[in-house]
Amino acid sequence: MTTKTVTNHKAMLSLCILSILLLLLMPLTTIANNKIRISSKLRLPEKLSITDHLPQELVSNILSRLPAKELWRCKFVCKSWFHLINDPNFVTNYYVVYNNSNHNHSHLLLIQRPSLSSNKTFISVLSCNNATGSVSSQTLNLPCEYNSDHKYWTEIMGPCNGIYFLEGNPNMMMNPSLGQFKALPESHFTTPIGTNSLSDYAGFGFDSKANDYKVVVIKDLWNRETDQRRLWCWTAELFSLNSNSWRKLDAPLPSPIEISASSRVYTYENNCCHWLGYVEDEFGKRKDVVLSFDMVNEAFRKINVPRVCKSSIASFATLVPFEESASIGVVVRGKEKRYDVWMMKDYWDEESWVKLYSVGHVEVISRLVGFYKSNQLLWKGNDERLVMYERDSQQVKDLHVYVKNDSLRAARYMETLVSLQRGH
Repeated sequence: MTTKTVTNHKAMLSLCILSILLLLLMPLTTIANNKIRISSKLRLPEKLSITDHLPQELVSNILSRLPAKELWRCKFVCKSWFHLINDPNFVTNYYVVYNNSNHNHSHLLLIQRPSLSSNKTFISVLSCNNATGSVSSQTLNLPCEYNSDHKYWTEIMGPCNGIYFLEGNPNMMMNPSLGQFKALPESHFTTPIGTNSLSDYAGFGFDSKANDYKVVVIKDLWNRETDQRRLWCWTAELFSLNSNSWRKLDAPLPSPIEISASSRVYTYENNCCHWLGYVEDEFGKRKDVVLSFDMVNEAFRKINVPRVCKSSIASFATLVPFEESASIGVVVRGKEKRYDVWMMKDYWDEESWVKLYSVGHVEVISRLVGFYKSNQLLWKGNDERLVMYERDSQQVKDLHVYVKNDSLRAARYMETLVSLQRGH
């Protein structure tokens, strides 16, 4: 493409966006005879910014209504837009404004393997019109190097500022709204001699001080010769997006803690990722606890959960985030498809656990697979369908997605301008 062609495209885009801006400004402007007169002296954006005479707050507000991919292209319209869209304050504000501007739709990011015979995972964005109940789905186009039967993902973590972490082959970070995908390098750390790593428990989050996205992996070790577990023997590794490398964590883990595999819901609050687990006393009695990892201070913490499982005879319990309260909660499902929802009201006070509400028998729910908001839980239904149960309205929405072979994971989809390309 020639320089002249690029310039023409910039000019056309500038004029189109200027027209939109002017139309949006019409209710605020007195226009004689309802006509808009555009000066014939208007030049290309390189010589005259189209936003020179508009309040920056207005421009910022209007641009924040555009999808991330379209807004990313707008950076190249003119210098003033380039600097505005790259401004960290605008990026942060955009994440809030855009994702909260449309209350009529719910958007989910899904990963699903269609069958056990194929490892290939399909990633899609599901949009549900809350007014009409209609559902549409769009499959993401992965880069060629990831679009293979040998590439697969089993867990999804996010959104963290609109960024997601996919655990699988390979481990990957992605920004689906900008179409950015980044495979994490292989870890060079090996387990101690004479041991195997049986289970990996991953966490994903953001270090606000270093402006860095991190992945922490806890490895559970077993004795290779006897095939017996080395009780409470753990090792932990940390990946940094800024350095694009792994390093071994020296932070001590609280012990003894047995991490539960029942929770697959992404729980990241107060700069910390969390895992549900339990401890045993000398009499073998179990007590629920939460293991947290602080992404900023790179430290582990054990949080006691003293009363949750006394609420019912639990068939399972799983962690959930409460974004509105910057805290965490636990969903405890009992017999006859009833469940209780608990929350730690004060994140730093483990004695502040309270039961928010209980839900009676809900016929359609079978297994919790995701979380949308504090009162909207995603369940696998009895008929192998994905459903959203809204506690306030007590309505069940069929999302028209089949959940086969425990292969589906769901997370809330959020648009963001955060780039995975560090240093740009």
